[in-house]
Amino acid sequence: MAKETKVTIQDIAREAQVSPSTVSRVLSGNAPVVAAKREAVLTAIEALDYRPNVFAQSLASGQSLTIGVLTQRFGNPFYDGILSGILQALEPTPYSPIFGDGRWQTAVEKRALQTLLDRQVDGLIVVGGLSPEAEMLAYAQQVPLIVAAREIPGMSSQCLTIDNKKAAYEATRYLLEMGHQHIAHVTASIYYHGPITDVYQRYQGYVQALTEAGIQPDPQLLAEGDLSQQSGLMAVEKLVGRERPFTAIFAANDQMAVGVRLGLYRRGLRVPEDVSLIGFDDDHNTAYLTPPLTTVRQPAIELGQAAAEALIDLINGRQHTFDTFQASLIIRESVARRR
Repeated sequence: MAKETKVTIQDIAREAQVSPSTVSRVLSGNAPVVAAKREAVLTAIEALDYRPNVFAQSLASGQSLTIGVLTQRFGNPFYDGILSGILQALEPTPYSPIFGDGRWQTAVEKRALQTLLDRQVDGLIVVGGLSPEAEMLAYAQQVPLIVAAREIPGMSSQCLTIDNKKAAYEATRYLLEMGHQHIAHVTASIYYHGPITDVYQRYQGYVQALTEAGIQPDPQLLAEGDLSQQSGLMAVEKLVGRERPFTAIFAANDQMAVGVRLGLYRRGLRVPEDVSLIGFDDDHNTAYLTPPLTTVRQPAIELGQAAAEALIDLINGRQHTFDTFQASLIIRESVARRR
């Protein structure tokens, strides 16, 4: 099979009947070019199917034109939504993303971040994560850095967050308004990492709503998972095994809520007739569960778009401000009024 011949600047110059320096100016965009000559060069580029040498461009510009993106667990609907937003925002720019997965493991996350830095990325977007504040501040000294879906006190101007506490408070308040007094919560304490993670803030919102209603939070109604469907299933076994009555469950994410739904079914408990159920995230499939799941919708795509836009501004020395994102309660059919 014949080796494909690469198109060069000289080839484009001959096709467009201009000088190679004119082609270079059009490609770089750093100097004005007469409109007719610019159009001729662009037409030649298209006709010859020219693809620029990104590596050579990066050497000349001092930029790799790549953005490192560290996520947590590829396949998680919430984090994948953020990645979709990042991709959409980067599409019209010259930057391309390189992805890494921390898998909610500190050591894995550290290796993934170092790998991205070794690739000489122009900036980093870290989605969630467990890296300590000191390490994140150190990374921010090496490369422009934006953190999505996590609050880090020492770098609040570079963090895009969702008001998880308020959203969880409103979800729990809804259950209280529907007459429920014995509300269990499926959380994931392994991810608390101090009072800064989204899971811990959801627990705080749950506790605040109960306390304001004059209900003392009961440790017997708290079950721990790891944000997976399997752990939601096991959480139901823990709760039922304690023989502490409950009429509703608020799960810290939709993945665990799906597991909870199966666990209740296996125990012969109907949703919502026997136990009401609320999740968090509004995963794309939750509207098609039986019954459709009441949940909290997070603006994941918008969060990803804002993170990418903020990072590009940071790379280019521009100011960027953003507000805390708000989640919203999506009422479907998995909650019933307690009679």
